[in-house]
Order: sequence, then C-alpha cells, then structure tokens
Amino acid sequence: MSKGEKKENVVLCGASNYSEKYYLNPDFLRLPKGIQEELKVMCVLFVSEVGGILTLEFEEDGKLCFRVAAEEEDILFDEIGAGLKIREYQRTKRELLEGVELYYRVVVLGEQI
Repeated sequence: MSKGEKKENVVLCGASNYSEKYYLNPDFLRLPKGIQEELKVMCVLFVSEVGGILTLEFEEDGKLCFRVAAEEEDILFDEIGAGLKIREYQRTKRELLEGVELYYRVVVLGEQI
C-alpha cells in the first residue's frame, strides 16, 4: 500500500431496504449469537424505517461507524430520519457498539487491552 492510499473499511454487517436482505460478514460468526441477533434487528429496523442501505463498518483504527447510502431516485429515503436514528442507536446501543469495537480491536487487530 502506498503512502496516502487509504485502507478499505471492514464491513461488520448491513441491510438493504431495496433487496430486503441482511448481511453479516462471515469473519464475525464467532460473535455471540445474541449480539449477532441484536445487530440484525438494529440494521433491519433501520432500513425499514428510513429506507436505503445501512452498513456498520470498522475503520482502520477499529472505530465502528455507520454508513448510509440511498439510490438517487429513491424519493422515500429519509435522510434526516437516518441521521436521527443513527444518533439514537449511538445513545441507546452504546454498550453493544462499544463491545463490538472492543471485540474487533482485540480479536481481529490483535491489540492488547
């Protein structure tokens, strides 16, 4: 990788309102089933409420971020609602999200905590 070239984020999971599908990266199948289920419910509810596509991705430093996309012609996508829903999840699901970040940093990145 050359200097200035940015490493791609690692996708944890995501859901699409267009294809009505949920995706969990197979690299994370060792997460406890309860956490996997909570992530699935969170993603599916998100896209059913605001539309578009939601992915939860790990940045290079291990921080978990929400990425939202919508097709240009999707007039039903609620951009403001998406932002509000993300902030709600960051507040109400904080413990879950921090736990998943810690898992990634320790298990995948090999950090010593």
